[in-house]
Amino acid sequence: MSAPLLKLDISAGYPAKPTVLKDVALEIQPGEIVGLVGRSGEGKSTLILSILGLIGLKGGFCLGEIQFQDRDLLRLGSEQMRQLRGRQIALIPQSPLAALNPKLRLGAQLKEAWRAHQPGEPDWRPLLESVSLPGTADFLRLYPHNLSVGMAQRFLIAMALMHRPALLLADEPTSALDAITQAEILALFQKLNRELGIGILYISHDLGSVGALCSRVAILHEGAIVESGATEAVFRDPRHAYTQKLIAAVPRLPFPLASEGPTALANALQRA
Repeated sequence: MSAPLLKLDISAGYPAKPTVLKDVALEIQPGEIVGLVGRSGEGKSTLILSILGLIGLKGGFCLGEIQFQDRDLLRLGSEQMRQLRGRQIALIPQSPLAALNPKLRLGAQLKEAWRAHQPGEPDWRPLLESVSLPGTADFLRLYPHNLSVGMAQRFLIAMALMHRPALLLADEPTSALDAITQAEILALFQKLNRELGIGILYISHDLGSVGALCSRVAILHEGAIVESGATEAVFRDPRHAYTQKLIAAVPRLPFPLASEGPTALANALQRA
């Protein structure tokens, strides 16, 4: 097996809550999709901020190590991290419409994201068409409010992919979507992972989407990883009491799993 793309073992928190994450160990192989499941308040956002080197902006701290492509991110300076963010490590945030600047046309937002790391301006058509968006001049003149939630999510995915990152952090990327659009986005993630070899940390509280997309899963509870392993094994035979409660709380088991693909999830969601 090759060296992990990402390997971390950290504790993190804030002055008022110093133990948000407690000895959290996680790794992602190159080209692998790993799911991280946890309810709101379990520390998922703190984990993302720690990987991106932004937790200090929230007054927080992170201890331990985060190895990414043979570098410990916690030992890099702010300028080194700025060069990595958006280029080698990209983020797809929650709430796609809220994440876009409402005052800027779509073309201007693409230009800003590109020029943060490279000069000039490429042809946007191949990038946008790769996420099933039109690469036309008329589309680039639109504002975010002209987009549906699903289109806005695809646009954010395009922005995240423009520099061909090695690692994609997907933070609840389908939580604001209807069932059909959700399945389309999952299929898109699977396609991009297969064609571009991008490693993905897929963070969600939605066990169905995790089961359909991820080869491995880690369960986050009270700031710690309480169970991890192959998705099918964890979902079919959960060992930890918290994981058992999560699975039991969803009445429509078994899920379509990653081996069956997002299309199976779409069919299951339509039947629900």
